[in-house]
Amino acid sequence: MWFRSLRPYRLPSRLGIDAEELERRLQSRPFTACSPAQATSLGWVPALDETASALVHAAGPYWMVRLKREEKLLPATVVREQANERCSQIAKAQGRKVSRRERQAITDEVTQDLLPRAFSRSTSVRAIIADRAGWIWVDSSSAGRSEEVLNHLREALGNLPVVLPETQKAPAHVMTQWLLHQSLPESVELTDEADFIDQREEGSSVKVRGVPLDSEEVLAHLSSGHQVARLALEWGNRVAAVVDKDLSFRRLKFTDAIREANDELIEDPLARADADFLILCEILEGLQTAMVKAFGGLAE
Repeated sequence: MWFRSLRPYRLPSRLGIDAEELERRLQSRPFTACSPAQATSLGWVPALDETASALVHAAGPYWMVRLKREEKLLPATVVREQANERCSQIAKAQGRKVSRRERQAITDEVTQDLLPRAFSRSTSVRAIIADRAGWIWVDSSSAGRSEEVLNHLREALGNLPVVLPETQKAPAHVMTQWLLHQSLPESVELTDEADFIDQREEGSSVKVRGVPLDSEEVLAHLSSGHQVARLALEWGNRVAAVVDKDLSFRRLKFTDAIREANDELIEDPLARADADFLILCEILEGLQTAMVKAFGGLAE
């Protein structure tokens, strides 16, 4: 249940519905397993836990949803091999070359024939709607998977005017200045990991691991024109994360004290998950607010 990544999206206005109404709308799009000839299937499942029943879990001003994805694992090499074999048989039997369009049709036919025998893999992505604060946080480092969740929410709601957040100051520039001048925001501590990009040479990058970020080696990179692309830090002795220049957070790691705060509820898994969820939301909102403030606030 603890998020491992955070990709934020800004809600310019309130959704205008409550958690009960969102639940009703998501119930029209529940997850169903792939049919034998279906390559992928997407739908909503209980947000909090497999044993829960609600598709929307609400705690205070926060709502959580979870989109499940099932996909058939069908290696392209297997499809290509069988398609080539069928094309060869046609070419030999009819004494002619198989056209590109016909080859594509045969490939599609092979795919449909193999799908019922393919293994499947299921994954799910959680998202938190902080309607009052004006955010949607998706637990994914993938822009594609995050957009998939937003698109399915949009289908259920009819409209979802989310935008990628922009700040007054460029995060890459601000984080570079932190390292150059050792001027960190309050409650932020550096670790020993950063990625740099060379502004003078497209595609040039440097990864620093296990080296103090105030070392001469790091300062030399910055002085030569490199800029911070990702920076690992700790916030408020509560969570560690890698902050990306696009304002997303990767490899979230909550302290043991935070994760064990509700250990007394261990015999009631759903109550424990509910209590942990509220802590998670409060930390994510605090982290989001602190970083946006450090980058000069949201752009108008």
